[in-house]
Amino acid sequence: MSLAAVATDMSLGARAHRVARVAADFADSVDREGRFPKEAVDAMKAEGLLGIQIPAAFGGESATTQELAEICSILGQACAASAMVFAMHQIKVSSLVEHGAESEWHRDFMRELCARQLLVASATTEAGIGGNLRNSICAIEIDGDTCRLEKDATVISYGEHADAIMVTSRARADAAPGDQVMTVFRKSQYTLEKTVDWDTLGMRGTCSDGFIFKGEAPAAQVFPKTFAEIAAQSMLASSHLLWSAVWYGIAADAVLRAQAFVRAAARKAGGSQPPGALRLAEASNLLQLLKANILSGLRAYEDARADPDQLSSMAFSIAMNNVKLASSETILTIINQAMIICGIMGYKNGTPYSLGRHLRDAHSAQLMISNDRILGNTSTMLLVQKPDTSLLG
Repeated sequence: MSLAAVATDMSLGARAHRVARVAADFADSVDREGRFPKEAVDAMKAEGLLGIQIPAAFGGESATTQELAEICSILGQACAASAMVFAMHQIKVSSLVEHGAESEWHRDFMRELCARQLLVASATTEAGIGGNLRNSICAIEIDGDTCRLEKDATVISYGEHADAIMVTSRARADAAPGDQVMTVFRKSQYTLEKTVDWDTLGMRGTCSDGFIFKGEAPAAQVFPKTFAEIAAQSMLASSHLLWSAVWYGIAADAVLRAQAFVRAAARKAGGSQPPGALRLAEASNLLQLLKANILSGLRAYEDARADPDQLSSMAFSIAMNNVKLASSETILTIINQAMIICGIMGYKNGTPYSLGRHLRDAHSAQLMISNDRILGNTSTMLLVQKPDTSLLG
């Protein structure tokens, strides 16, 4: 293939790899400075990746969840923070795609998102409830054709850099904590007062600061479906699957670095097997298990999408929870193996085998919706739901 053909390859994979090269160039500085990965996100916009999930009828490319996961994996191998920004944006877009098509305002917003490559953030966490996204303290006020909302959001990932934020709240002042809606607010329709700085061990480039959010917008921007439906039928699966794909990318790059180290050691040893070779085989085995886990989850989601009852079922929730749990735990084992293989060269910064950023980013996996919270939810469902014991699903 000629250089000209490569430069103009507009397949999703080629576009993702071009963005990944940009992300990789700035990954260390993004992590070191704890700054937003502007260069990578600008490249995503230039490649038109932010709207690819939206149906072609509304200006997108009707990208599948599998295709989104592959892009997350490609970006994750270059810069986990950039990959996570892409993943979290696509998780919010999935709510538009699955639950906004019946609303004229949301259809128009999808068209605008594609045309202008808008970046969408999420405000689901709240002071007083922590990471329990299925409960809210704040309540939206609807006054005629206008809605108003104030929320003490302890985390809004890349909130200062987003073009719009989707915010959860109680449906009205007298609603129960779990009676929630989600509303899209454009950047011009809200203010953010920072309350918490994002100075963390890893995933530093997601810039997930805390804010007091104050918004006012047309009431048409409230999703027509309840947040309970949105969470069960799109957010649960897309979150666990796309996050897992990012984590797979981190682990895959760690294994590649470990492999390069073992190969270099073998050349120095005249071709004899270096000490880390067996651990590399173990890491490769775990990486394959991680991949199989994610692919199985992707297939289960695609099979369930045609049936809203199945999407909302306990069995499906358990399956998606298990994908997240297994992925978030396996990635740390893989990277630790890679670190042992590379030794001091993996421990040091600034070497071709450095794994400090990978390890720190990976530790977020068990905390992005706490594994303990997910295990608690799963254990409750298993009191009434029989586990799936079939091999073919």
